[in-house]
Amino acid sequence: MPISLHDAVVPTMLQVLAAGHGWIEKAEAHGLNEEALASGCLIEDMLPFSYQIKSMAHHSKGAIEGLRAGVFGPDMADPPASYEGLHAKLSEAEEFLRKLDPEELDSLTDGAMRFEFQQYKVPFSPTGFLLSFSQPNFFFHATTAYGILRAAGVPLGKMDFLGAMRTLEG
Repeated sequence: MPISLHDAVVPTMLQVLAAGHGWIEKAEAHGLNEEALASGCLIEDMLPFSYQIKSMAHHSKGAIEGLRAGVFGPDMADPPASYEGLHAKLSEAEEFLRKLDPEELDSLTDGAMRFEFQQYKVPFSPTGFLLSFSQPNFFFHATTAYGILRAAGVPLGKMDFLGAMRTLEG
């Protein structure tokens, strides 16, 4: 049985976005203040935790909006800097994805798509865009956010990263 583009992308993004709430909650319980949380990074030239969370939302919700428009680019807005703002960014993406009609997403596979940033323009098929650009970027930013918290001493493990898996038992 073939798998739809929606099924290949959306449920796993929802799983990891929901897990992101748990990471933030554990950071707060660990005593990481908002400034340290938002600005934390693994190395000086890396964008901070808040940017990583913003990018998880952008490469999920924003990617679908990009498919609808036929063009996607970076989100240049400042990332949220508070626990509440970070949760809100994740929740906004989750709500959008939950409301997304699977048939609509699958119908977008025939359109034109491109990534644009300044002079850089890359054409994609819609499926290629989601599976070879936005989905890997989504996981890059999720993994980086998780790594930043681990490096800050937040007690997270693999199950925290995975979140609620879609098992046969529930």
